[in-house]
Amino acid sequence: MPAAAIEWQSACEQSEGEDEVGKASQFPGVDRVVDRAVDRTIVGANILIKLNGELVYDRQAGFFDREADWPMAPHTIFRLASVTKPMVSVAALAMVEAGRMRLDDPVTRYLPDFRPRLADGSAPPITISQLMNHTAGLSYDLDNGNGRPAAGGTGPSDFDLAENIRRIAALPLAFPPGAGWRYSVAIDVLGGVMEVADGRSLPEIVKARVTHPLGMADTAFRPVDPSRLAVVYADGTPPTRMGNIERVKDGEGFIEFWTGRAFDPTAFPSGGAGMIGTAEDFLVFLEAMRQGGRPLLSPASMPLLAEAHTVDIDPAPSGQGYSHGWSVYRDPTVQKAPCKPGTWAWGGIYGHQWYVDPASGLTIVIFTNTAIEGCVGAFPKDIFQAVYEDLGL
Repeated sequence: MPAAAIEWQSACEQSEGEDEVGKASQFPGVDRVVDRAVDRTIVGANILIKLNGELVYDRQAGFFDREADWPMAPHTIFRLASVTKPMVSVAALAMVEAGRMRLDDPVTRYLPDFRPRLADGSAPPITISQLMNHTAGLSYDLDNGNGRPAAGGTGPSDFDLAENIRRIAALPLAFPPGAGWRYSVAIDVLGGVMEVADGRSLPEIVKARVTHPLGMADTAFRPVDPSRLAVVYADGTPPTRMGNIERVKDGEGFIEFWTGRAFDPTAFPSGGAGMIGTAEDFLVFLEAMRQGGRPLLSPASMPLLAEAHTVDIDPAPSGQGYSHGWSVYRDPTVQKAPCKPGTWAWGGIYGHQWYVDPASGLTIVIFTNTAIEGCVGAFPKDIFQAVYEDLGL
């Protein structure tokens, strides 16, 4: 048996043991949610919960590779999609603290040709802050109608980061910068700004300013150990194994995934969706943020992440707003969410969700290999609710 397979078999055996620990834990409601979903709506999951810094739940369930009958194991590596955004955003804030750039700098200071236009032909300035909180007027509507669409970091692309930014600049703005909020490819543009401001590539910047200081050895823009990269599945009954290019239904449209991107050395580093890593690593990152930002940021920067900065332009009565890195529940009662006001949350379209409730000392990481149910489906919402019920919060 190859050495990699032997190591994986050992990890699987460890996973089975830890799964039993999870079932005997103080989270029977969470276990019921997981048991009900696995092999029905979710193929595999790694779920970690910390309460006041203590790991209180650690369960790997379902399959890393269903067809090979390999169970999910600890330290499985996942395609992170938009879980990338918080790490790139924190790296950007670290650069601001270091004086490499300022939040009110216009993007054109670093990318002189980045001048997307409104319908009237004007090209209003966009600031770094507006990129970070998605008020720049950009979107994820990337087809400019000329057969040369921009890329969002999960789908096919055969061009570099500079070309992608050129294509984004050619797209029309949805609204004047600062006048609205729309989730977008802005963090991909931010990555290009960071490269110019720092003089290094985006992967080098994120490693130096985020992953290396926290010891996140399994998180990067390429899989550090391809044998631990989870097989990915598309929504279905049951979910189906993805091919190299897969279109997955999302509401009235589709999201296109290029699973081979993880292994392609020519794929540009997407600041919005391009990283690969483990739930264990990301828990370390979130805990550093929950506890005040050190060693990555000073406490003075934390309000930029912990507070919503889009309150007056919330596009819908969601009870949420967006900071300079993620969503913030301003009024959880609007969505009947169980958390306290000020809870942070976001996800990744490959099948992930996470939550940090600073007032309760609670951090929840839910990574799955099933798109898009593990991100915006019932599974993460049901776990979120069950955690609070099991803890009596």
